[in-house]
Amino acid sequence: MNASDHSTEEQLVVSWGWVEQPEAAASSLQAPAKPSFDWFLPIRRYLDNLPVESPAFAHRLCRLIPSQCPFERDVNLFGRTLFHIPPLCKLNPVYEEVVALRFRALCYLADDCGADISQYC
Repeated sequence: MNASDHSTEEQLVVSWGWVEQPEAAASSLQAPAKPSFDWFLPIRRYLDNLPVESPAFAHRLCRLIPSQCPFERDVNLFGRTLFHIPPLCKLNPVYEEVVALRFRALCYLADDCGADISQYC
């Protein structure tokens, strides 16, 4: 490789890059339009701020909130799978908050109370 080949390679590397128009770059970074009002925001805030301060309440939450989606099923007939029902829990608008509440209850039982939480896993 001679000096002229080396400078050509540098020019290719230096000259390579993405060039976007300013209006195209701004439009590609914009988030999709959100609804003007979130109907579930009060429920989300309530669940996020719900304190877990008693062992009885924490045990009740861990029993009521399942660790896995109970709606996922395989429908079988005569030993053959007809169809599969996917987990529908994520369609719940407060799913993340309910799962976080269960996790806080489990952490409270394990860390603060020293309880065995293996029955809830």
